[in-house]
Amino acid sequence: MTLREAVESGDLDRLIRLVDGLCSSRDWDGVVELRDRCRHALERGLQLWPAAEFAEYRLALEAPPSFAGPVVVAGAGRFALGPLWEVAASTHGWDDLRDHISTGPARSLVAHERVMRGEDLRGDDSIDPGVLELPLRLMEWEPGYGLAEYRSNEADFPTPPRPHLHPVSGIGPGESVEDRESTESLLALALHWAEQSNGRVAAVAVEGPAEAAIAGVEPGPVLAADVDGAAAIASMAWTGASGGAYGRRRGSPMGRFGAWWTAAALTGVEWPPDPAAFADDLATLRWVLWEPAWAPPGWSGSIAAESPKEGISWALLAVDQHREEEAEEAKSGKRRAPRG
Repeated sequence: MTLREAVESGDLDRLIRLVDGLCSSRDWDGVVELRDRCRHALERGLQLWPAAEFAEYRLALEAPPSFAGPVVVAGAGRFALGPLWEVAASTHGWDDLRDHISTGPARSLVAHERVMRGEDLRGDDSIDPGVLELPLRLMEWEPGYGLAEYRSNEADFPTPPRPHLHPVSGIGPGESVEDRESTESLLALALHWAEQSNGRVAAVAVEGPAEAAIAGVEPGPVLAADVDGAAAIASMAWTGASGGAYGRRRGSPMGRFGAWWTAAALTGVEWPPDPAAFADDLATLRWVLWEPAWAPPGWSGSIAAESPKEGISWALLAVDQHREEEAEEAKSGKRRAPRG
């Protein structure tokens, strides 16, 4: 059966298998042709976009840079396992991709993903510094970030190491403090969990210790543990990168940016912060990772911070979960590519 006949059949399962076969044989021109034919079929009312999206995902993930780069454009991969710029950057180096990606935000995001995977790109003037105001190398104090691992039909989004959480109770909520900039930066880390998925998200600023802020968003018993600033950055970055159980993943560089932005707001540091001194700024706060004691296994991005000097604390509640019938698969943290 020719590619044209396969597309005209309108059989999505057959087309997905055909993409698998073309990728196995490294026939990248064939994958591009199938993608294009499926796109054009939409004009005739054939809903073959899942096959077209799957073809582009596989090109970004597995194809040589000359094929992977051109699919990295703004808005591409809307229904893929992750943004195509993150997918492509997970398996291709910057030097390989840079000349094959058109100018635009997606190109800069590829660069920042490569930075999070260990590349030092400070010497590349072609990277637009206005897309993300972050250093083009990892700082010595930065944590090991939880980076996406993409495969042909599934992806893993590992969480950063978490400390053992212990029960906390007996402290009531503190008096509310007006600090919109800080609470909005916290909310921005996970608001898409509530808007696009099943998540619960809330943030407060209060007088008193971190526990008083936590009680302001969760009156019941909680589990918590103190962490250092690097661990707090890692947790916030993971939350900001994640799409929760069902939302669209935003990608690791967006998570890193969200973590730095939020930490700058909480510490009162002018943006952009001095990267070398930011670790000292983070150390001025007490950081607490926590979660409600009732929370079922799932996605947890709750965090709190306390400023002993100001007597003010902030807390973010961010939880999400899969539907019951998907809970077993979700335990592995994996997502699978859609079929049909």
